[in-house]
Amino acid sequence: MLYYSPFDIYYVALVIPAVLFAMICQWRVSATFKKYAKVRTRRGITGEQAAKKVCSYGEARDTRVKSIQGHLTDHFNPKTNEIGLSESVYNDPSVAAVGVAAHEAGHASQYAQGYSPMRLRHIMLPVTNVASMLAIPLVILGFSMEVFMLVNIGIWFFAGAFLLQVITLPVEFNASRRALSVLESGNMLDEEELRGARKVLTAAAMTYVAAMAVSLAQLLRFLLIARGRRR
Repeated sequence: MLYYSPFDIYYVALVIPAVLFAMICQWRVSATFKKYAKVRTRRGITGEQAAKKVCSYGEARDTRVKSIQGHLTDHFNPKTNEIGLSESVYNDPSVAAVGVAAHEAGHASQYAQGYSPMRLRHIMLPVTNVASMLAIPLVILGFSMEVFMLVNIGIWFFAGAFLLQVITLPVEFNASRRALSVLESGNMLDEEELRGARKVLTAAAMTYVAAMAVSLAQLLRFLLIARGRRR
């Protein structure tokens, strides 16, 4: 019987470094947000106001902006055309809050304008969510039962989930560019505040890069294990 170990050499060489990188990125986004959450915007712009302004500029005036519970749980829901801003962002006039809110409004602008990667990601999301849940169990079961068809299906499922993360990157970076452009052209933030908002959004974007790196490392690991088992 083939044996699948969760801590093989490929896990140590590929996955662990990627996970450490992801942890560093997560710490950085938290630290950066915390730093600029203490910096109040000179014009007193709140997260809610920034989101509505970006929506207005981005042809997404019908998008609803509402307050939700949690910390950094901010998101845009294309199904309901709603932006949910966490309690630490909605009514807060800080540079961090404005940056995060404007970013989510950037997603609303993408959806309103039919931004292709955003639409593709929305279409793929339900399927890849299921595929990502089944991928690892199928790989493990395939190795345990010596059924390489299951291993291959699991790897293909995992590759599909990885592809979604690849598509997510331009969506996130584009949303930030849209947000920063409106914050600057709309005179909502001055030059110094704009630099702070950019740092917050860059740190947040790096968490998506890190997540993609973890998935790529895991995918390469599965491929290398499968190749070795077939020899």
